[in-house]
Amino acid sequence: MNFIKTNYKGLLLTLVIAVPAWFLGKQFPIVGGAVIAIIAGMIITLFIKDKTSFESGIKFTSKKVLQWAVILLGFGMNLNVVLETGMQSLPIILCTIATSLVIAFALHKLMHIPSKISTLVGVGSSICGGSAIAATAPVIDADDEEVAQAISVIFFFNVLAALVFPYFGQLVGFDTMSGEAFGIFAGTAVNDTSSVTAAASTWDNMWGLGSQTLDKAVTVKLTRTLAIIPITLVLAFMRTRKGSGEGGKVSFKKIFPFFILYFIGASVITTVAVSFGVDDSLFHPVKELSKFFIVLAMAAIGLNTDVVKLIKTGGKPIIMGACCWVGITGVSLLMQHIMGIW
Repeated sequence: MNFIKTNYKGLLLTLVIAVPAWFLGKQFPIVGGAVIAIIAGMIITLFIKDKTSFESGIKFTSKKVLQWAVILLGFGMNLNVVLETGMQSLPIILCTIATSLVIAFALHKLMHIPSKISTLVGVGSSICGGSAIAATAPVIDADDEEVAQAISVIFFFNVLAALVFPYFGQLVGFDTMSGEAFGIFAGTAVNDTSSVTAAASTWDNMWGLGSQTLDKAVTVKLTRTLAIIPITLVLAFMRTRKGSGEGGKVSFKKIFPFFILYFIGASVITTVAVSFGVDDSLFHPVKELSKFFIVLAMAAIGLNTDVVKLIKTGGKPIIMGACCWVGITGVSLLMQHIMGIW
């Protein structure tokens, strides 16, 4: 009862923002509900003079609900399907992820970009955009402004990729009789799932391929999403080591991302259930709920974000995002060429 009394105002405010953002995201998938929610939150917070009564609920939503969203995402992943159909793209995925993380680390050192922003942009660019940022933020204890900044950078290049890549694919000579080459390209070079599906669907429509490209791109994207697990665990371990090295006592148990274990558990439940003949459509409502929770959490993050500060400090992360994006695109094309796919 005390929980409701303390948090209901903030929860209600985030809900009021998230519901219309969710439906608008369905209408405009290139943008997506998460981005709409975070922008709406940043605008609405400018008109709230005193947020004291909302703060507890907003903080709960941006932290705990975000973790629940990641856990529920696991129910959308059948590990057997991902592993069976994703092996072809695995070398490309590993190379693009490594490229993005190396670029982010190098620019973090060269341009003195804060480490948490660098980590979020690097992970968001290399794995799966907003979902990867959502999973990584609690592990490295990133604040809401850092999350908002990383989401904004990823969003910009998501939209750019969704609009430009289908025509870029035609320019570089991808096979227009099959969706394989462009599907792998979209699945490895585009950050967020919404933009992957937008780019792949456009290619299918351009060449009358039904859903060939979309099916390939989504499968590759799901394989790529699995990288969330080892990367978040490594980051948790590194944070523990860093704290110990600085003379502080950092409990691995306290900072270990147990929600990632629940995420794995959810994936295993889906995989086992499907292997016993359960239709995977049974898990679609849970997957949709996870997406709504992400939108809800992004609304809370927007409400906690200082827009003026975000604009003033946004230049370097955008440069980092651009370099990661170009690097991933180049490596994806190179690897496809080496492997004889393109």
